[in-house]
Amino acid sequence: MSISVAAAPAPQAATAAADQPATTPRGTTFILPEGWTREQRGNAVVLTPPEADGSRLVIVDATAGSADDAVAQAWQALGMAPKFLLATEAAPRDGWEQRRSYDYDVPQNAKRVVNASAYRRGKLWTVILADVDQGIAEKRASQFGKLFQRLLPAGYVRETFAGRSAHPLDAARLQQVANFVEQMRKDFDVPGVAIGIIQNGKVVMARGFGVRQLGKPAKVDADTRFMIASNTKALTTLMLAKLVDAGKLDWNARAEDVYPGFKLGDAATTDKVLVKHLICACTGVPRQDMEWLFEGEKQTPASVLTTLGTMQPTSGFGELFQYSNPMAAAAGYIGGQVAYPGSELGAGYDRAMQALVFDPLGMRNTTFDYVKAQTGDYAAPHGYDINHKVQVMGMGLNDTIIASRPAGAAWSTVDDMLKYVQMEIDRGLLPDGKRYIGEAALLQRREPQIALGVDKNYAMALMVDNSDGVTVIDHGGDLGGFHSNMMWWPEQKVGAVILTNADEGVYLRGPFKRRLMELMFDGEPQAVAAAAATAKANRAAFDAQRKLLQWPADNKALAALAPRYHNAALGDVQVVRKPGKVVFDVGAFASAVATQPQPDGSLAFVTIDPVAAGFPFVGAVKAGVRQLIVRDGQHEYVFDEVK
Repeated sequence: MSISVAAAPAPQAATAAADQPATTPRGTTFILPEGWTREQRGNAVVLTPPEADGSRLVIVDATAGSADDAVAQAWQALGMAPKFLLATEAAPRDGWEQRRSYDYDVPQNAKRVVNASAYRRGKLWTVILADVDQGIAEKRASQFGKLFQRLLPAGYVRETFAGRSAHPLDAARLQQVANFVEQMRKDFDVPGVAIGIIQNGKVVMARGFGVRQLGKPAKVDADTRFMIASNTKALTTLMLAKLVDAGKLDWNARAEDVYPGFKLGDAATTDKVLVKHLICACTGVPRQDMEWLFEGEKQTPASVLTTLGTMQPTSGFGELFQYSNPMAAAAGYIGGQVAYPGSELGAGYDRAMQALVFDPLGMRNTTFDYVKAQTGDYAAPHGYDINHKVQVMGMGLNDTIIASRPAGAAWSTVDDMLKYVQMEIDRGLLPDGKRYIGEAALLQRREPQIALGVDKNYAMALMVDNSDGVTVIDHGGDLGGFHSNMMWWPEQKVGAVILTNADEGVYLRGPFKRRLMELMFDGEPQAVAAAAATAKANRAAFDAQRKLLQWPADNKALAALAPRYHNAALGDVQVVRKPGKVVFDVGAFASAVATQPQPDGSLAFVTIDPVAAGFPFVGAVKAGVRQLIVRDGQHEYVFDEVK
């Protein structure tokens, strides 16, 4: 096989003024995102984002006997040899007969995303190599999504459901859904799942699978309370819409005019933010969750807004999808002040949600009261321990969202969430025919604010997806041990909810949605194979990562740790020495740590308890001061030892 990336002289680079269709020399199609530069080098296409930092994607037309051979030769042509970690298979899709992904052991300090994918149709391969700055990968995730969403073999036409009528979800189809959910629950080690489905104004399924808590017999049902996490955001915008409908709020009013205490770290961006932008993920303010994850037990709604005032945008206003939980929190608290001026921020929000959303919709089991929520029929969160055993997870990390609760702290049930979804399908009407909210205020929440992908947009805490030829509106929710999704097809008058009580539950959501579409529209059967392949790949990835960890941890490295470290933004890390292990205690949560040698010679201390598994703290020494370094996608936090 011949692959030329660097050898052939490159023609002059072309930069896309807008998203545009593009092809490789062989005809594989993809989307060239706005602002990206494309260069063809032999049988490879090199794509670079606007930032001049060495980030690049390389798409290679290859002919090889195997995926492994194609990928190895592509890296060789690029002049890179990343340290291989594992390769996993995904299910065939979109005309590709084989899809294989490659992960590499990349040093934490490199702050890079390095991976590869190989796609086969017939005997021909398309290989994608990624070597991208971690911050660029996060802030431009929606653009990467567009590119891969339309990565198709030459001449292939994607399936579309446009013009198809939805089948009734009869007993036979619903049984297929139930069988599929139960199989996924077992394959992904999720103790409990609840699902609900409505069609044409009727609940056609509302039931549970498995148990509320591992080791206890109580079964999940449609009235079991789960944390719904970021699905709370859509309920928050519904509260705002009620205020708009009542003439008390204007979507197009400046946020700082409505609430003078609102500000961001950048004054120019603050001045642009309208009420509708508070929860549009379109302002350029990036995801920055470490402050509330590490210091959540100390925060109040007021301090959340104060911290928001320090956050800087990393992309232009309206340029890129960037998800911000503190911005969503601000939206809810500002709405609470409009409804109940002068009240404490949290109390005003809670009261507004109860009076304007929960009570009129009959959502009697939906609450922000954690004590009430965790009594009677409720689900406990679960996650894997270091040995891949499912364990009940503590609530420490989840408790941190309370101070930012408009972004994701509600507990609810399938029955309650179906009432909300039915109202959305009925465009503001209640089951008895009475109008709950005017259509205009309700539907403005669905107007696109920023692109998520091709024919996919983020509105006001709602994702509006037309990429399959029909409109589906949905949103997910993710917290420790709780993962959920709600969705509805407004034209077909079908809606669904899925709630899960384990971290692996996040992988049930996409296949569940896809399976419903297959059954409604006679779609190509993809969901079952996709879920099975993902479950297998997840186990392989867990095993590969486990081999990188030293457990018990390296005693010499543990002995060299300082007793306490401090960061101005995230507070303290206490190093607690216990028999046979060391625990990092950040206040909101605590976990034992394993050690993980890095390819560059550094060492990371990785949390391993289910409550907060996977946080890497990289050890360092600067000017004789011991340090621990924690990073998210676009930020770095250095903890210095306290002497």
